Amino acid sequence: MALHDVLLGSISSHPLITLFVLSTGLLLSRCIYQLAFHPLAHVPGPLFARISSLWLYYHAYVGDEATVINKAHAQYGPYVRVSPNEVDISDADAVAPIYVNRGGFLKAPCYANFDIDGHKTIFSTIDMEYRARRAKAVVPMFSTKNIRENEAALYGCADRMVDRMEEEAKTGLPVNVLNIARSLAIDAVSTHLFRENYNGTSEKGPRLSVSAFVDAFVAVGRFFYLPTSVFLWLEWAIEKCVPDEHTATSMGVVDKFVDNLVDQTPPGAQNYPGRLIPLGLERSEVKAQCKDLMFAGTDSTGMNFATLCRQLALNPDKYEILRKEIVDNANADEKRQDIQALPYLSGVIKESLRISMANPTRLPHVVPEGGWTFKGVTFPAGSFVGCSAYELHFNERVFPNPFSFQPERWLEENLTPDAMKSFFAFGAGPRACIARNLATVELYMGTERLVERDVLRGARACQDKVEIYEWFNSSVKGEKIELIWEKPRV
Repeated sequence: MALHDVLLGSISSHPLITLFVLSTGLLLSRCIYQLAFHPLAHVPGPLFARISSLWLYYHAYVGDEATVINKAHAQYGPYVRVSPNEVDISDADAVAPIYVNRGGFLKAPCYANFDIDGHKTIFSTIDMEYRARRAKAVVPMFSTKNIRENEAALYGCADRMVDRMEEEAKTGLPVNVLNIARSLAIDAVSTHLFRENYNGTSEKGPRLSVSAFVDAFVAVGRFFYLPTSVFLWLEWAIEKCVPDEHTATSMGVVDKFVDNLVDQTPPGAQNYPGRLIPLGLERSEVKAQCKDLMFAGTDSTGMNFATLCRQLALNPDKYEILRKEIVDNANADEKRQDIQALPYLSGVIKESLRISMANPTRLPHVVPEGGWTFKGVTFPAGSFVGCSAYELHFNERVFPNPFSFQPERWLEENLTPDAMKSFFAFGAGPRACIARNLATVELYMGTERLVERDVLRGARACQDKVEIYEWFNSSVKGEKIELIWEKPRV
């Protein structure tokens, strides 16, 4: 009794001890709840992830989220709890209910961290009506018909990209094909959607003027899962405490391009801003929507095309098969096929998209009212569920030797239903990448022109491995994917 009285007396007479005891008790109670009584307690996962969101925040920040979660799936199975209220699913059958059926589940609130200049974008908004009004105005620009009508201008972008790569290959120095691929992407996006070429392929410096702008938005992925209020404060603090002159310059160049574009768009214009302005949107929002396209279109397609170039250099036998198909088709006269009908070229494109990891991590969506039961596992309303390209594209059962570049996987005689179901390069459903048709055409055109002119012959990859930060949009460590021509082209 005496010891009991002493302890009680100590606690009551020392506020800090009282605070410590209460805090410890609350923390332990919360941990016990998360592990044993939370509606997702039945879903396995790393201990710290089941207790706190800090586990997910940390791995997102350091850029190994997809790899670490992949290892967790190997240990725990197809459902892994990656934070107290969040589950990653590695089963391709989950794609349809989460993203497709009846419009899919709503996006998670953290997508607001990709708002631009204080405006929600077609990508970042979780409000379906907000998105539908804007998307309806611009979707026709991404149609196959509209893209075909602008084919000559897009081929012009591809030709200038090939000219630039060929010119740099002659120097005998390493060539950063990521930079060149981005130049194709920004030119194609601006030429087709804005009807004004950014002229990235004409820039001669080691980095595109748009690259730092793109990389700044890519870096947002480090903090993707943070509550938006925390994210906004952190973004402000970083900008004030760690200013980056190079990024500021790039932002200024992009702002000037977009300002001129929107301000000089005449009434009735059928380019991207011209289709948004009649909706009565603020000028600043129209500019934000344009900048969103420039970022996403440059980053993802740049990564995909650079990966394709590197893989063809690493696999000269596959390059020869592809070159024969493209050259034979070019010489076929009246029997010439549309390039998207060429089977091996299509396989090269799909395989490059599969392994490039432009967007490796999860696309989290919110389980709706009433909850969701998938293959006997129940997920409560309000919890977050999602699939990732990393899990689906590197599934050994679906894609044997998943890290190996095998375009033959996609030939009709080898194609399996599971492979088609697991292809997640552009997401799925009504919230899939709005520009997927344009991005795909860019890859076909760029590859066709590059192979026709045989630019990749003799190219060798400089890096043994391309390492990335596994953020929402991947970031190449060192910002280079380099090839070198040992015998400079003449």
